[in-house]
Amino acid sequence: MPDVSAIAHTIHVAAAVIWVGGMFFAYLVLRPTLGALDPPQRLVLWDGVLARFFLWVWACVIGLLPTGYFMVFRNFGDFATAGIHVQIMHGTGLVMAVLFIILFSVPFQHFRVAVGKENWETAAKQLAFIRGIVGINLLLGLITIASAASG
Repeated sequence: MPDVSAIAHTIHVAAAVIWVGGMFFAYLVLRPTLGALDPPQRLVLWDGVLARFFLWVWACVIGLLPTGYFMVFRNFGDFATAGIHVQIMHGTGLVMAVLFIILFSVPFQHFRVAVGKENWETAAKQLAFIRGIVGINLLLGLITIASAASG
């Protein structure tokens, strides 16, 4: 019989690595590299990259939340007896999830429509807004990782 706690922990850590690592790569590696492309090429490429990455982020959010709650209640009984590092992870994780849902539901949908209509000015504005939210989530993700590592 597999150890449910070990499975939950593995899913939780893998989801965090995929989400935060993907944001790190997109923000600090891919974005500066794509600056060499003309705006239409760059925006179409971002459309494809984000569409694929956001599917993975949905999977990560769906994996992180239940496994996190499972581990809190299994290991600590409730949040009151969990350490401050768990409280920080919970808070930053919830904010990250909410920001992602907003990002996906509004600016990303507007971005996709603008790219489809070849409205490059609107697409660029939406992408800049998306980049801001990703930057905030990346910072929150790194804080979450630091909290987990220090706990």
